[in-house]
Amino acid sequence: MGALPLLLVAALAFAGPQPAAAAGPPAAASPVVTSTTAASMTLDALAEAHGRYFGSATDNPELSDATYTATLGSEFGQITPGNSMKWDTIEPQQGQFNFAKGDAVVDFARQHGQSIHAHNLVWHSQLPGWVSALPAGQVQAAMENHITQEAGHYQGKVYAWDVVNEPFNDDGTYRTDAFFNAMGTGYIADALRTAHAADPGARLYINDYNIEGSGAKADAMYRLVSQLKADGVPIDGVGFQTHLAVQYGFPSGMQANLQRFADLGLDVAVTELDVRMQLPADAAKSATQSDYYRQVVEACLGVARCVGITVWDYTDRYSWVPSTFPGQGSACLYDENLQPKAAYDAVRAALGGGSDGGDDGGGGDTGNGALLVQYRNNDQNATDSQIKPGLRLVNNGDGAVDLSTVTLRYWFTDDTPAGAPAATFDTWCDYAVIGCGTVTHRVATASGSPAGADHYLEVGFSSGSLAAGASTGDIQLRLNKTGWTAFDESDDYSRTAGAAYADAPQVTAYLGGTLAYGNEP
Repeated sequence: MGALPLLLVAALAFAGPQPAAAAGPPAAASPVVTSTTAASMTLDALAEAHGRYFGSATDNPELSDATYTATLGSEFGQITPGNSMKWDTIEPQQGQFNFAKGDAVVDFARQHGQSIHAHNLVWHSQLPGWVSALPAGQVQAAMENHITQEAGHYQGKVYAWDVVNEPFNDDGTYRTDAFFNAMGTGYIADALRTAHAADPGARLYINDYNIEGSGAKADAMYRLVSQLKADGVPIDGVGFQTHLAVQYGFPSGMQANLQRFADLGLDVAVTELDVRMQLPADAAKSATQSDYYRQVVEACLGVARCVGITVWDYTDRYSWVPSTFPGQGSACLYDENLQPKAAYDAVRAALGGGSDGGDDGGGGDTGNGALLVQYRNNDQNATDSQIKPGLRLVNNGDGAVDLSTVTLRYWFTDDTPAGAPAATFDTWCDYAVIGCGTVTHRVATASGSPAGADHYLEVGFSSGSLAAGASTGDIQLRLNKTGWTAFDESDDYSRTAGAAYADAPQVTAYLGGTLAYGNEP
């Protein structure tokens, strides 16, 4: 996003061959939704029932406002720091790093069970003067060092990074900033590779504005990320800032545009949503604003790989709009007195109360009872040394389910050669909406060693209650053999190639030890 007092939101992690701390919500994460009525559900709980998050940007000055933080810490499941991780804050003088402000936002998020979408590593704005003053031959080393130091400092603590922010002009040409001038378009791939090396478990994004609908800028971004994917550059998603205004039309074909990026195998996210208007506000402007918010939510819900929505702060009290667009404002879901507006109600209505249990379009019989398991494949390489299933549990029944009575089984083969010692396993929870501290995991030997399933990853819950119509949200798991030898997952019973969540009857669920969903091998 642009300069000045900004505000944001978003959410993972990984540990690599040498186990590292998991990112995402800490063990003290907020519990799953326990209310059975939509009226008592937060925006994030409603979004989680669809398998998404709903977050807000924030910044350090706001964290001293107790009334503000009470809503920030309870209504939203994800946080983006507006300014405290930008270059001029982190490295104001070359080689002198100050992480205090970023650490404060991360600490707040962890205390409230929220994930962090970190913002940002490379941007033409809010760049200290020393960077632009460097000789061209020194820019690449300075950029790589900045990324390595900052992403390394927050390794394992954030879900995602906006690695490159706003690389394009509105006509689709590249911005001629210090990085482009020194390195050409190659600076983007270099930045992504450097960020991946420093924080290998984080999701890596390119983020920009005015790419929500069709147009030259969106097409330029599409060409860029298509080429990066083709070249094997580590990129996981595109952030669509979505700063809208009621005096302009709604972005043309937003859902279709999000979908074409998702079809490249990328996550998409609405990263900086607000809808401003010319002041004073009136009923007609507020109605248009509410409609725009509704359409954004519906566009995200219509794309399986749209992972979530972040508002660029939730309240007009701390909105960046009035100082950037004189005469404009009232852009947020809450007013200056921290009271929800009609736009807030429109978002709640668009989220539908979360009653669809997070179904992204899969149909058919949901199994043997009220429980439903959905699965996505978080590792398309079937022959490497790790298995990475993403799971979520949905309660389609009429009453709450005690999660401590539920277990899930993901069935696989260990592919140990005949005559070799039996394999032992390490298991990891890299990220869970409900907090990895509430998720248990172990590998067990399958009775009778059925085809495609001589072992299973058993997942349980130490506590919590899953409301009727609610979902646990994303649970990202990983397992490896202790010796890090390779698997061949191609014939594993539970594995599919799907990168988006879908109903998974080959991942079984048990209630009190009795099969409650799916089909055992």
